[in-house]
Amino acid sequence: MILLRDHIGDVLRDARGRQGRTLREVSTAARISLGYLSEVERGVKEPSSELLTAICGALDAPLSTVLRDVSDRIAFAEGLRVPDVVPPELLAGLFHEVTPVG
Repeated sequence: MILLRDHIGDVLRDARGRQGRTLREVSTAARISLGYLSEVERGVKEPSSELLTAICGALDAPLSTVLRDVSDRIAFAEGLRVPDVVPPELLAGLFHEVTPVG
């Protein structure tokens, strides 16, 4: 069975590991308990969108990148081919929906 929380935890743990940071460093920066972050990374807990955003901020990792990595891992687990690029029609739709600030 594919569980979203397992893949979220794997992506976050891998990002933290690439940075050479400890659970304590990231939990402090995200303002969440060390134990909770550990549970998220191990796939025991599934973070709310607010907590996931805080963890991504602490890792200086865009939420969109984390979610894309999670999506790619799930697609691979499902046996699907993961495209290397965003399809042009999706990319065009994204830019039409963005409202300039200012």
